[in-house]
Amino acid sequence: MMIRAVDGGPVLRPTRCAICGTTGGATELFPSTITEDAFDAKHFSARRLPDRVHYRMVRCNTCGLVRSDPAADPRRVADLYERSTFDYQAEVPNLRCTYGRYLARLDSWGADHDSLLEIGSGNGFFLEEALERGYRRVQGIEPSRDAINIAAESVRPLIVNDVLRPGVVGENSFTVACLFQVFDHLPDPAAALDELHQILRPGGLVLFLHHDADALSAKVLRERSPIVDVEHFFLYSRSTLGRLVEAHGFKVLESGSVWNDYTLAYVTRLLPLSPSLKRGLATTLARSKVGSVRVKAQLGNLFLVARRK
Repeated sequence: MMIRAVDGGPVLRPTRCAICGTTGGATELFPSTITEDAFDAKHFSARRLPDRVHYRMVRCNTCGLVRSDPAADPRRVADLYERSTFDYQAEVPNLRCTYGRYLARLDSWGADHDSLLEIGSGNGFFLEEALERGYRRVQGIEPSRDAINIAAESVRPLIVNDVLRPGVVGENSFTVACLFQVFDHLPDPAAALDELHQILRPGGLVLFLHHDADALSAKVLRERSPIVDVEHFFLYSRSTLGRLVEAHGFKVLESGSVWNDYTLAYVTRLLPLSPSLKRGLATTLARSKVGSVRVKAQLGNLFLVARRK
């Protein structure tokens, strides 16, 4: 059954569990809060203030995977990401530090520094980090034109304005692939994993880093958690993510909770406060020295490293 979100909104279609392949057999966690203006570029721009706009969220009764159901047509969503804006330049130094630290973990698994592909590369800041860490060839795939336009000249030509799909890059092209805060945005994770399997050379490594549905913050905050959001088709735990990647030709090597680098100003954005109070506090901190203080914290992300079998 198809459901129209609101007047003028896109048609919402039933979704399947990415692990079990079923459309039923799920328990509702949170009812939909979709609003009339939910499907615009603003709501699909990364790291906006959490606004508690989300689809109906359910958990599969068999495997425990959390998903949005129903959800918008992926083609409509792809268009929104193409028009989205890059609005988190102030946090780039912290992201480079965090992502670079987890990229370094691949060396203990014999990472070949020949070539690296990043899915959802934004303005290319991580591609710069990978080059500095000795990767000889890097490439990004990014749907947002705005993000690519503000990329550094050294990496802008290396970013393809597209999404992960067959034919974007050649088979057996890369030794490492990275997806930072991307995999839970993908409407068809099984197809994405199959494509990654084609892109990576035998023995190649893939690094995932994104929200953790089993994190303490997610359990305590529940619907107020910033990870419950209209951008997310799926929300994974280490267990469900591991089960999914193993089913698509990868072997899980390690997984764990992420220590992120944040500024205090950004941490404020994640607090379960009223929108007006949060904006005021975040603005005040962003203009002060206190707001720029960097902290390390576990605030609800996971990482997973897998090898192409």
